[in-house]
Amino acid sequence: MVRIRVLVVDDHRIFAESLAAALAAEPDVDVFAAGSGPAALRCLERAAAEGRRYDVLLVDADLGRILPGGRAAIPVQLGDAEGPVDGISLVAGVRTAQPGVRSVVLAEKDEPRRAALALQAGASGWVAKDCSLSRLLTVIRGVLRDETHLPPALLTGVLKELTAARKHRSESERLVESLTPREREVLRCMVAGLGRKAVAERLFLSPHTVRTHMQNVLGKLGVHSTLAAVALARRAGVGPVDLAGDVVERGGQLA
Repeated sequence: MVRIRVLVVDDHRIFAESLAAALAAEPDVDVFAAGSGPAALRCLERAAAEGRRYDVLLVDADLGRILPGGRAAIPVQLGDAEGPVDGISLVAGVRTAQPGVRSVVLAEKDEPRRAALALQAGASGWVAKDCSLSRLLTVIRGVLRDETHLPPALLTGVLKELTAARKHRSESERLVESLTPREREVLRCMVAGLGRKAVAERLFLSPHTVRTHMQNVLGKLGVHSTLAAVALARRAGVGPVDLAGDVVERGGQLA
């Protein structure tokens, strides 16, 4: 029997544990739970290092969000970027670092705009938190067959949002064009998931210089985190640097 490894990420402990227990009753599902974005990233990295990658990530849409009268954002450090990581940002980060993992966003209400953002970030589904267990299992197994799952009531709204997003792509492209050649190369390294030290080694620069370049990239793109910069870069069609075969020439003059 092929087993499905599922990671539930939700900072509502009771919900996360209840969902994990329900899924664990399935004979072909191994399920684990993480209570925050940082904890989820540690689980994913550890599993990858041990050759036991997760298949599906179930992420709370409101993870780490600052809600009126609700939870505070969870500060997290991902690479060299500090700041809150909500569920959709986590999906984007995982899509970049581990593209084989399928992500499904669990939401308390249907929101076409955020559902569209989730799909753009790399999610394969948007599911109501109060859906039945059988429905959730159908989605989990479906996304592993490369299916995309959305509630029927959301389809029209999501299509409208995605159409509008295409118009925004030109703005993202304009912002990327404002970067210097060196900053664009640093951005490509960020898209590839490289942290400051790895970028410094790759481009033969000092970590301090790379930090300055990264800060300039964020400032020119008008974002506040590496994940947001990567999302904007992808909208603009910026791909990752080739980690397998690129030969990077020493570029001290461009620093």
